[in-house]
Amino acid sequence: MKTLINQVDHTMKQILYLLLGCLIPFQFLTAKVYRSPEKAPVDYVNPYIGNISHLLVPTYPTVHLPNSTLRVYPERENFTGNTINGLPLIVTSHRGSSAFNLSPYQGELSEAKSTIRYGYDNEVIKPYYYSVDLDDNGIYVQYAPSHQSGIYQIGFSQTDKPAYLIFNTGDGELKTDGKSISGYQKLGNRTQVYIYVETDKIPLKIGTHQGASINTNDKTTKGNNAFYIMEYPKGTSSVNLRYGVSFISAEQAEKNLHREIKDYNLQSVADTGRKIWNETLGKIQVNGGTDNEKTVFYTSLYRTYERMICISEDGKYFSAYDGKIHDDEGTPFYVDDWIWDTYRATHPLRLIIEAEKESDMVNSFIRMAYQLQPNWMPTFPEINGDSRRMNCNHGVATVLDAYNKGMRSFDLEKAYKVCKAAITEKTLSPWSSKPAGVLDQFYKDHGYFPALAVGEKETVPEVHSWEKRQPIAVTLGTVYDEWCLGNIAKLLGDKKDADHFLKRSLNYQTVFNKETGFFHPKDSFGNFIQPFDYRFSSGMGGRESYDENNAWVYRWDVPHNVNDLVNLMGGKARFVEELERMYDTSLGKARYDFYSQFPDHTGNVGQFSMGNEPSMHIPYLYNYAGEPWRTQKRIRNLLTQWFRNDLMGIPGDEDGGGLTSFVVFSMMGFYPVTPGLPMYVIGSPVFEEQTIQLSNGKTFKVVCKNYAPENKYIQSAKLNGKTWNKSWFSHEDLMKGGVLEFVMGRRPNKAWAAGDDALPPSFEM
Repeated sequence: MKTLINQVDHTMKQILYLLLGCLIPFQFLTAKVYRSPEKAPVDYVNPYIGNISHLLVPTYPTVHLPNSTLRVYPERENFTGNTINGLPLIVTSHRGSSAFNLSPYQGELSEAKSTIRYGYDNEVIKPYYYSVDLDDNGIYVQYAPSHQSGIYQIGFSQTDKPAYLIFNTGDGELKTDGKSISGYQKLGNRTQVYIYVETDKIPLKIGTHQGASINTNDKTTKGNNAFYIMEYPKGTSSVNLRYGVSFISAEQAEKNLHREIKDYNLQSVADTGRKIWNETLGKIQVNGGTDNEKTVFYTSLYRTYERMICISEDGKYFSAYDGKIHDDEGTPFYVDDWIWDTYRATHPLRLIIEAEKESDMVNSFIRMAYQLQPNWMPTFPEINGDSRRMNCNHGVATVLDAYNKGMRSFDLEKAYKVCKAAITEKTLSPWSSKPAGVLDQFYKDHGYFPALAVGEKETVPEVHSWEKRQPIAVTLGTVYDEWCLGNIAKLLGDKKDADHFLKRSLNYQTVFNKETGFFHPKDSFGNFIQPFDYRFSSGMGGRESYDENNAWVYRWDVPHNVNDLVNLMGGKARFVEELERMYDTSLGKARYDFYSQFPDHTGNVGQFSMGNEPSMHIPYLYNYAGEPWRTQKRIRNLLTQWFRNDLMGIPGDEDGGGLTSFVVFSMMGFYPVTPGLPMYVIGSPVFEEQTIQLSNGKTFKVVCKNYAPENKYIQSAKLNGKTWNKSWFSHEDLMKGGVLEFVMGRRPNKAWAAGDDALPPSFEM
């Protein structure tokens, strides 16, 4: 298995090459993956976790530095891919393909292609290092990234033949001066990514491909899959290649390279990367637990640093939001985020351990909004602009959460204006950037987004033909956004807006079916859609009423007022019964039939979906009904069932920290159920002791007495030496530093934190 191969010492592998007669230079053979005698946090990271998807997109093994521009991974479908498609140079969007491509080659020049598909073996992937044997070709590769530059070391075994490096751009232009290559690839929406490439040996030729020869007269080549070939003489056993990338210009890409990588010492770059990752992951130190648990934890933490990415370059950045180059004025600019996924736990995690970065990201959102026309808060801010995917506008939650947790480094009034505009001026129809229309006016007038009646055809132009109206998902998501708006207005002293939006945030009640206890779509006449099946109605992905999940998941989607949801369902006992019934209710169809309709609704325990973000807060809701022991049981079981140290160890689309931030929080023992409320709901910590290095320089420890892997239940707790009998604690408690101490046991203490005075806080007018 490749996970075992990862653990093989790279030096031993290279000695084996010598024994097999591979003529590789000593410098190449002695390069290695750095190892220390004891495992450091980065040594627990296994980028292969999730590389085989349960149904949709795999979690790719990304090589990069934390939140850096440059990210790469091998170009293949997933771990089972038999070939890799050239060597990557930069992935410009999460889960995207590489812009540019590098293909080492030895053979008949007339058969060379712009990108070569390689059989490969002995792959090693670390966050800061990549190596692979292109064994069919006798070519051996190592790689290490910096922030905006990278370095390859390529060994050629057939020294009786010339060595070639083929460099291509998917849709762009390349130039050469005979020693280096520079150019760009188009990404759309006025956005281009630039590159500058040079090698430690001056090539004999750089040019375009004409049969069995290289034409060096073409100093420029452009178009789809335009490429240059760099030729090196017979006897060349290795070539080191370093490159810089930029979103500003090829000249800036060259500056980025020479600023970061001074020579061709790949080991030095890898060592620097390893140090950076250890400093980053070491902000949370864990003790106790198994190696597998530590691997799941630190791999999950590493995943949360894949996005957003910083694209400031020497104090400047290109913004696709207005097509201009800006001075960042000392605040780095970040892009590439899917806020629908990351507002729930990824951004809240950064507020604890990376507050400066989170501040820069919130400021980046605000900058984007004012660069856009109209000035609307982005929802899916990517490299080439805001793609407006999914539903609702949860950037407002990120703003409120940051402010309520003490951040004062951004202009709250400016943020409020663009958040309010995005929610009130843009259509609420999913996957649309159009202005508000007839459905939005209906929502304002009636408090819910209307569903189509049975057999009714869509006539509203702003509704996406595939994504549909998603009326319950839109209603529930928007009332939460309005709660966030109301709270920001209150902070700004705008009583009129505060009262208006806080009152509107109760409109989830308009689509609650008291007879069934579900959020049920209504037509424009106020009638619940009938007939209706809460498992299967609403078409592909439930999009005619919900989104990617069915009614069982959206039944709990009122994060700003869980206490009222408990009351709507008939009180705490009934609330718990219904939670349990969700986990007990079968798919109701054969798996192939269920998943053909709900491919995102994976990681199932009954109707619960661990593989999709709207479910992440659900196991913590028992705390609001006075039975936190059930949360403790459920969280530990879900972690064991669905997040494992194996190739299928992530139950759904990971979304760049969207799912794995749940793992980090849950293994630490608490979770931010309501972004915007500065508090955390307690679960069940996995490790005996963990130390969190807070952004303010203090430390917060979570300690488990009577620790054993099977002791998942909290018997009692103390916060800084004082008895703690609540199933939550505040962000202020956390950031003061100190110790949260649990006494654990194998069987539940059902009395701990069970009283009404122990319940987590909820809605505030």
